[in-house]
Amino acid sequence: MPEQSPFDLAEGDPFGPHTLPYGVFSTADAPDRRRLGVRYGSHVLDLSALPSALPGVVRPPHAELLAAPNLNPLLAAGRAVWQEVRAAVRTAVTAPEHRPAVAPLLRPLDEVTLHLPFEVADYVDFYSSEHHATNVGRIFRPNGAALPPNWKHLPIGYHGRSGTVVVTGTPVVRPNGQRKAPTDTVPTFGPSARLDIEAEVGFVVGAPSEHGEPVGQDAFRDHVFGICLVNDWSARDIQAWEYQPLGPFLGKSFATSVSAWITPVDAFDEARTPPPARDFPLLPYLDDADVEPGGIDIRIEVTLNGERLSTPPFSAMYWTAAQQLAHMTVNGASLRTGDLFASGTVSGPEPDQLGCLLEITQGKGPYLQDGDEVTLSAWAPGPDGARIGLGEVTGHVLPAPELVTVPAVAGAGAGSAAPGTTSRDAP
Repeated sequence: MPEQSPFDLAEGDPFGPHTLPYGVFSTADAPDRRRLGVRYGSHVLDLSALPSALPGVVRPPHAELLAAPNLNPLLAAGRAVWQEVRAAVRTAVTAPEHRPAVAPLLRPLDEVTLHLPFEVADYVDFYSSEHHATNVGRIFRPNGAALPPNWKHLPIGYHGRSGTVVVTGTPVVRPNGQRKAPTDTVPTFGPSARLDIEAEVGFVVGAPSEHGEPVGQDAFRDHVFGICLVNDWSARDIQAWEYQPLGPFLGKSFATSVSAWITPVDAFDEARTPPPARDFPLLPYLDDADVEPGGIDIRIEVTLNGERLSTPPFSAMYWTAAQQLAHMTVNGASLRTGDLFASGTVSGPEPDQLGCLLEITQGKGPYLQDGDEVTLSAWAPGPDGARIGLGEVTGHVLPAPELVTVPAVAGAGAGSAAPGTTSRDAP
């Protein structure tokens, strides 16, 4: 039987000509040379070699952008260039006359190493799922209001740590930190016993903006290049002790995993959907009544050690990415090429649609054990029944590093988790 051509994709392959996500790869024969690639089926197209292979398809000015070791130069080039390059790539992989020149540039995915596809500038994480925020509020404030009073008037967010954004497959080391159980009089120090996941969707900024000039919702496509999956790992016990009054810090900054593939925003045109109905009138800069539908019908699947855990629907998010972008810049904060902003945990209304263990277990655990592996995958509806794929995000939990023994603090309560605790049954 003849070997199947890389151009002949299996029916329903989510990485067909309507998807074409961008990434960065290296090969065993040149491990230090990082190259731009576009995923097509089970192969990656070497973009650095495409201009010379198809000089009549890829315009010469774009050759330098495609020869870069990461996506940032292409991101900075702006939407017109993004569209030209995407059209050229689609022609390269679909036009029969180009197959002889393009075939040598398609490398099997299992023969390459994937890397973080862009240099992250700033990282912002939002809190935009009403279902998630309500569930968490009921766990933490059973006798109070589930949502804070500002929640339906603005997209709540915080600035994270860009230096610990890592590509899928990077091990996640259990963080050490201070923890204080409600029954303790003082905090203890040691590995997080409540390590959790957060299934999210991320947005990668391409074209920057001027400091002092807000970016409106109608400029979303001019600045946001693409979409990726995000697992924003969370140490719930560390975060619970530290976050008041200034918000997440060490409980979140130890690792944020992203997919190796950034799918262009334009690939999701068929998946656009209206967001949920608003309960309060929105201020003009957040009013989305007269802009394109900001919701996106992305279907996420979360697996733990190979078993399906949940299927969070991104279409249920209350605040859209365009509103998040508008709010993030309304005070004059500038966008930089490589900025990443994430949706916050995606959860739906059903028990099997929750995006974190905190919700799934009602705050009681079990949480993640050392050795656990979590994978996020997702797809969205495309044209003519096609599926638009998002690259997977996988993280394997490693034990916390051993540190110099910290003397016990006098008066620590017996309810504290002992250093080294990794049991999924820990509270």
